[in-house]
Amino acid sequence: MSEPDYFGALENVAAVQTKASGPTGKLPLSDEILRNWSSGDLFGLTQSVGMGFDPRRVLGDQYLILSTQGGMRNPDGTPIALGYHTGHWEVGLLVQAAAEQVCQHDGVPFAAFVSDPCDGRTQGTQGMFDSLPYRNDAAMVMRRLIRSLPQRKGVIGIATCDKGLPAMMMALAGSSSLANVLVPGGVTLPPTVGEDAGKVQTIGARYSRGEMSLEEASLEGCRACGTPGGGCQFLGTAATSQVVAEALGMTVPHAALAPSGQPIWTKLARDSADASRQMVLRGQSLRDVLTDDAIFNAMLIHAAVGGSTNLLLHIPAIAAAAGLKRPDAAAFRKVNQMVPRFVDCLPNGPVGHPTVRLFLAGGVPEVAWHLREQGLLRADAITITGKTWNELIDEWRVSDRRQVCRERLVEADGVDPDEVIIPPAEATRRGMTSTVCFPSGNLCPEGSVIKATSIDPSVIDEDNVYRKRGPARVFTTERAAIAAIKGQTEPTIKAGDVIVLIGRGPLGCGMEETYQITSALKYLSFGKEVALITDARFSGVSTGACIGHIGPEALAGGPIAKVRDGDMIEIEVDRVSLTGRVDMVLEPGAAEPSVEQRFSARGPHPDLAVEAEMPADTRLWAALQQVGGGTWGGCVYDVDEIIATLQAGLKARQGQ
Repeated sequence: MSEPDYFGALENVAAVQTKASGPTGKLPLSDEILRNWSSGDLFGLTQSVGMGFDPRRVLGDQYLILSTQGGMRNPDGTPIALGYHTGHWEVGLLVQAAAEQVCQHDGVPFAAFVSDPCDGRTQGTQGMFDSLPYRNDAAMVMRRLIRSLPQRKGVIGIATCDKGLPAMMMALAGSSSLANVLVPGGVTLPPTVGEDAGKVQTIGARYSRGEMSLEEASLEGCRACGTPGGGCQFLGTAATSQVVAEALGMTVPHAALAPSGQPIWTKLARDSADASRQMVLRGQSLRDVLTDDAIFNAMLIHAAVGGSTNLLLHIPAIAAAAGLKRPDAAAFRKVNQMVPRFVDCLPNGPVGHPTVRLFLAGGVPEVAWHLREQGLLRADAITITGKTWNELIDEWRVSDRRQVCRERLVEADGVDPDEVIIPPAEATRRGMTSTVCFPSGNLCPEGSVIKATSIDPSVIDEDNVYRKRGPARVFTTERAAIAAIKGQTEPTIKAGDVIVLIGRGPLGCGMEETYQITSALKYLSFGKEVALITDARFSGVSTGACIGHIGPEALAGGPIAKVRDGDMIEIEVDRVSLTGRVDMVLEPGAAEPSVEQRFSARGPHPDLAVEAEMPADTRLWAALQQVGGGTWGGCVYDVDEIIATLQAGLKARQGQ
C-alpha cells in the first residue's frame, strides 16, 4: 500500500479563487435600524445575504428550525453517510417542509442540528454510559443555539427518538417565552414479513440458547425496519415521548406516531410552522401551554397508552425546565390508579399492534376523547393551536381526518380501530390493568418501578397479583448477566432465578438501559419464570417481571448492594391496587434472626464498583443530578441546590 502524497502538486491550481463579487442588491436598512440595532443584529443581516438569502427579505420574522437530523442522504434517499438510527435519518425532510412554509409568509427560516445517539445501537456497549447524560447535554446545547439567534420569534423543534426528543422538549420548555412548537419525527413501518425492531434485538440470545438458527437470525436481523425513517414500531421511549409531547399540548393535533416519509407526515411540519407563526400573531408563547394541567394530562395519557417507564425520568425533567413542580413517584402512582391502560400497542398486549396502527386508530386525540368522557382529562388546558383540549376533541370527533384514518386501518390491515384504542369499559372487562407500579420493600426503601401491565399474563395469579420467590443471582455488570442468560457461563440462568443487577445506576455507569436482559427474558422460552431487579433503568420496549430504578442505588448505600447469590428474594406486585414489595426474606433455619441483622453483618458486594470505563463527564453528570434530586427527581440539574452544596462544601473544606 503506497503512502498518500499530501504535498504533491495540485491539479488546476489556477482555478483557486482569492476573491469573489459577493451578493448583489442592498440591505433594507433605515435610520432607526442603524442607530438602535446592535452590531450583532446588523452583522447577522450581512451573514444572511452572504449565504444567498434575498436581501429584500432579511427583515422578515426569524424562526429557528432545530432538529436532531443525522446522516447525509442523496436526493433519492440513498445514504452518503449513515445516521446512527432511522429516527433521525429523514427528519431533514421535515426541516425542509417547515422552512418552505415559513417562507410562504415572508418569514426567515434558520436551521440548526443537534443529532442524537441510538439507544438500540448502544445496548450492551460503553455507549450506553452516555445515553441518559446525553439528554441533559443536548438540551443545554439546544438552548444555547436558541439563545444564539437573538431575533428569533419562535422555534420549531423536530425530533423523534429516545433521548433527542426528551432533550428537545426540555430545550423548548426552557425557552418557553417564545412561540415554540414541537414536531414529532414519526415512526418506521413494520416489515410485511419479519420481526419488529424490539424482538430482533434478541437474536443473539435466542441463537445462543439454540432457539433459532443462524439462517433465521441473519434473515430477521436484516428486515426488521420496514421503512428507512422514523422511530421504532413499538411504544417504547421514542414513541411514548411523541405521545407525551402531544399530550402536553406542544404539537399540532394528531401529530404523534405518523408514518415517516409520507405526505401525512410532511404536512405536520408545514402545519407546525404555521402554528408557530399564529402564536406570534396571537401574542402567545409556549409558557401559556406548559402548565401544571399540561403535566397532569401528559401523565394521564402516558398511563392510558401503557408508555415507557423512562418517561418517569423525562416528564419531571420537562416540568423542571418549564419552571413547574416536578411530579414525584406518588403523583405518578395516583394518576395510574385513576386510569387503567386501554391501548393495545407493542410491547404490551394482548395483541401488540405496531405504532402506526395507534396513529391510524386516532392516536392521542382519540385517547384524550376517552379520558374526557371519563371526566379525567383536564380539558381546559390550552395547546399550541390556541385551542383547548375541549375544542380540539369536539372538532376531532366529527372530523374527516378521524374517519379516513380509521377507515384506512381497516382497509390496509383489517384491524378494527377499537381493538387498538379499546373503549375503557371494554378494556377493563378484558382485564387490562394500569401501567406503572411502584414497589417498595427492604431492598428498595426509596422505591422502585415496574411496568406492571406488561408482565406475562400466564404468571399472574387469579387475583391479578404477580408473586415470585426465588434465589438471587447477583451480577455487578450487564456483560456478566447477559453471558449467564445466554448460557455462556456457569451456572447459567434458569427458570425460578431472580437476577439482581447492581451498581448500574447513575453513580455506577450513568444509569444504563438493560434491554439486552429484558428482551432476552421475554423471548426465551423460560424467561417468564425469571425476575430481574436492578438500580439501572429499562428500554421503553422492555416487558416482563423487571423492576428497575431501585432506590437507593447500590453505590449510594442502598441495601441491594448487600445481596449475595442464593439469598431468597420475594416479589409481589398487585396490578389492581398498584402496590408491591421487593424483599429479601430468610430461609427456614437461617442463622440470623432477622433480615436487618443479615444486612448489618454484611458489607457491600465485593465486586461492586464504579464502572471502570465510565467517562469523566458522565461521572460529573451523575454527581450533579444526584444533588438535583437523583433518579426520582428526573436526573436534572437543580442549579440553586448544586450551588448551595458547592458553597457548603467549600466552607467545610476551608474549615478543615
